[in-house]
Amino acid sequence: MQGTELSLKWLEVFQRTATLGSVRAVAKETGLSISTVSHHLRSLETKLGVNLLDHKRRPMVLTPAGREFLKYIEQALMLIRKGQAEVMTGNVYEARMLRLGLIEDFDNEIGPDLAVRLAKTMPQCNFTHRTRSSHEILDLLRRRAIDIGIANVPIDGAPDLQETPFLRDPFVLALPVNCQQTPAELLEGLGRLPFLRYDAGQIISQQIETQLRRLKINLPRRFEIESNQTLMAMIAEGGGWAITTPMCYMRASRFHAKVKLFPFPEKAFARSISIFATPECAVKSQQLVQDIVTRLIEKRALQPAFAIMPWLEGHFGFVSQAKP
Repeated sequence: MQGTELSLKWLEVFQRTATLGSVRAVAKETGLSISTVSHHLRSLETKLGVNLLDHKRRPMVLTPAGREFLKYIEQALMLIRKGQAEVMTGNVYEARMLRLGLIEDFDNEIGPDLAVRLAKTMPQCNFTHRTRSSHEILDLLRRRAIDIGIANVPIDGAPDLQETPFLRDPFVLALPVNCQQTPAELLEGLGRLPFLRYDAGQIISQQIETQLRRLKINLPRRFEIESNQTLMAMIAEGGGWAITTPMCYMRASRFHAKVKLFPFPEKAFARSISIFATPECAVKSQQLVQDIVTRLIEKRALQPAFAIMPWLEGHFGFVSQAKP
């Protein structure tokens, strides 16, 4: 090895190149020029005296030495970032940056108040707020594009991220108020009212479909809808029925007079919503977000839901409160 001084920027660029497989992609993500990214990689290889990447392959791949080196620097970079985050947010009042991602379920009622309250608590902080689907939020966290995200827990989990289990949101049936069929009859495919599915790419859709397969329930695949508001509007107009959750229902308040929820008639199941964070995200920042969101959900979702659907109490709620 030709010396021991390694630039932190070289290591970060190498890590992102190993993940993305392209100098151009790293340049786009980091805002650096392509020539600067290439220079950082060459400088690191020169300092180490070995080739870490096969520069002739597209996408670029790691050499055996590169794979070995990556194992060490990923852990080192995570510890450096975590230490930096903990120091910078040792007093959240003095924190400088926080990037959040929320699923749409939290956007209308929870997101604005969360932003306002965080701004008051962290007056020195610059905020980025993004609304995305759950799988997109998890991807943003893995790419370090956000620090904290609230999302649906995927079927196979997210072991590479910090996770705080947060909310149990049970699956229920949403029917037009004048529907003549019972929930059990609809699950058996009786009647003409079509089943409305969430978009297949969404985690909520995958969870519903998995449970239907377990129960050997096979419903016609005619409608697949990405927007929760559109799905609720179709139900309100008598255009179909759906399997949804109280959280999805509560944020579609303008349709409440025409849409009614029923317990799932088969074995109960629920989606889990967690607060996810990058491995290096400061614990105090996560706790602050959790504390604020807990109070907002209690006021904006749980209490109003229990007032109109008392049967949800004990099933819809924070993980420490809800029944399995």
